[in-house]
Amino acid sequence: MREGREDMGVSLRESVELIADPRNLDASVEEVFHTMMGGTCLREKDPAVPYTPESVTAVVGFGGLFSGACVLRSSAETARLLAERMTGMEFVELDDTVRDAFGEICNMLAGAWKGRVPNLAGHCGLSVPAVITGRDYNIHVQSPEFRVHHFFSLDGARFDVTIICDGLR
Repeated sequence: MREGREDMGVSLRESVELIADPRNLDASVEEVFHTMMGGTCLREKDPAVPYTPESVTAVVGFGGLFSGACVLRSSAETARLLAERMTGMEFVELDDTVRDAFGEICNMLAGAWKGRVPNLAGHCGLSVPAVITGRDYNIHVQSPEFRVHHFFSLDGARFDVTIICDGLR
């Protein structure tokens, strides 16, 4: 109950411009990929991310004063390459280890992003990553308050990251 009382005095509504600032997403991607994979991500202007018939999407939900999600999406091949960079292991297929690594990358991105806004960091929790693989699927959020969606590449491996806010208190 004590934690609930502390949250009642905090509002993120007046910080929406800071929270929705696209530079926070870019800085979070750079931080995670530089620290965990020793590489530099380039922000892509061309949104045409070439996906193979099987794509991979990791989703980490935000809960608390901010609700929404961090979504990481790529081809199966890029997911495999990112897992190799992160773990130092070699993968020949999209297996459970690759999916777990991809979900953990999304988790680190969500944590880095929410850590950029002090009130958000202290009053917003993260869900366990969910990883979806397959073809021809969409993730839909009804009437988001804001959405930041950028495309990136790391050594030619292209992916996109989206922050979706569906509720802000």
